[in-house]
Amino acid sequence: MNRETIKGIMIAISKEISENRDYLVELDQVNGDGDLGISMDDGYQALVQHLEETEETDLGKIMMSCGKVFNTSAPSSLGTITSFGFMGMAKKLKGKENVTFKEGAKALFAGVENIMVKAESEVGEKTIVDSLYPAAKALLEYEGDKKGAIIHAFEVAKAGSEATRQMKAVHGRAVYSSERSIGILDGGSVVGMLIFKGIKEYYLNQED
Repeated sequence: MNRETIKGIMIAISKEISENRDYLVELDQVNGDGDLGISMDDGYQALVQHLEETEETDLGKIMMSCGKVFNTSAPSSLGTITSFGFMGMAKKLKGKENVTFKEGAKALFAGVENIMVKAESEVGEKTIVDSLYPAAKALLEYEGDKKGAIIHAFEVAKAGSEATRQMKAVHGRAVYSSERSIGILDGGSVVGMLIFKGIKEYYLNQED
């Protein structure tokens, strides 16, 4: 995993977000501002442009800059939360230009943990954490082949997102109508699922 790997993954994630932009807007209109798909699409497109232009090879510095770019380009609560993830990964990857798949998984897990600390969120609270955390944990613990690990993590993320239908919202605007949030899929959790779908699509298209 190096700078080109990160760029390839972000391109794949951006594609998934763009294709689901309207769907994310629709989900967010139920209990949010309705701008989820727009802000996430803008954020990931800005990341791709940044990664195509940067000459930085230190993965920690790349992730730190990605956090800043995303926070600026996706001015929303989830934009800020996502930037926490990049910053958490940056600490794990500081000073490294190449890492193993396992090291990358550890960095991703550290990023999700940073989101949970900074956003004061836990699994079961109807947020992006419900798809990100179990999937990142599954990826970290999986002992099979690389592609098998990615597919497994995506399935876990998908299940985590689907589980939010039965949860009551405890964060954001949805809190004011928390009872009505039951039965509704959380848009943030769908973003988390799409992140892992993008990762999956990237690795499935690699030869090794």
